[in-house]
Amino acid sequence: MKPDKLLQTVGRFAPSPTGPLHFGSLVAAVGSYCLARRDGGKWLVRIEDLDRPREVAGAADLILSTLERLGFEWDEPPVYQSRRIARYKEVLKRLQAGGHVFPCACSRREILASAPHPGEEGPVYAGTCRQGLPPGRSPRSLRLRVPGDSLLFVDGVFGEVEQCLASAVGDFVLRRADGLFAYQLAVVVDDADSGVNQVVRGADLLHSTPRQIYLYACLGWPVPRYVHLPLALNAGGDKISKRQGEAATHHVGGDGRVLAQALRFLGQEVPAELTQAPPGEILRWGVEHFCLEAVPRENRIACIDEAAAVCI
Repeated sequence: MKPDKLLQTVGRFAPSPTGPLHFGSLVAAVGSYCLARRDGGKWLVRIEDLDRPREVAGAADLILSTLERLGFEWDEPPVYQSRRIARYKEVLKRLQAGGHVFPCACSRREILASAPHPGEEGPVYAGTCRQGLPPGRSPRSLRLRVPGDSLLFVDGVFGEVEQCLASAVGDFVLRRADGLFAYQLAVVVDDADSGVNQVVRGADLLHSTPRQIYLYACLGWPVPRYVHLPLALNAGGDKISKRQGEAATHHVGGDGRVLAQALRFLGQEVPAELTQAPPGEILRWGVEHFCLEAVPRENRIACIDEAAAVCI
């Protein structure tokens, strides 16, 4: 399934409020914004606060205010996943009614012990409860049945990506043992409900995409275009993360230099004289000149002023 090219492009940026906006997330924001606006499309913001135990108080407001100071403009009020629980329940019931979902009693330790082999993101589920719960066991989570054939999609940066869900991850979780809805379900429902047809995000989610595409197929919904961007790494070669507690912090305020750095990280040749321009001017340049073909596939160490890892 492919999106209708006649439809207006709708892109989005979906940060998790687990800390301030860091450079790696800013790269995704810049890429998604420029590609949506380049096509005359809409750009939306979604706060992925579904995992409340990991949420940092005030982080969502801080992320939004940082985006505003850097000149980003979104076309609709931000969506908060924590306010959409009823919708996730509704879609899960639909999948259950269609026979796509089954209850699973396995603990994480049991899954690790029974996994036929390690997958791309951990142990592969062995299908223990696929045909019914073992005697005397109670359900812990709900899983989606996956097919045995391979799924192929074309990414805007990485080209053709093929994955066999059964051997790469196995039947995957839609509702966790703690009652929280899984990312895979929430992101599909959110994007579909918002009309998002262009998903631009970090390459760490590249191998999650086949699961999401299969969910779209189960629900009979159109599949977005996908563009996965290279990850920004710190000096040690690890992905820059809010949870790493990076010591160096760059207070960008209304300074647009970090936007020029993000564009250059994505292979865009920002003129040197533009570096000192206001944020809005740098973003406009990015929208007008963004070249997807210039985006590198390789994750790279981010060369940021003062070794900055976080934008506040």
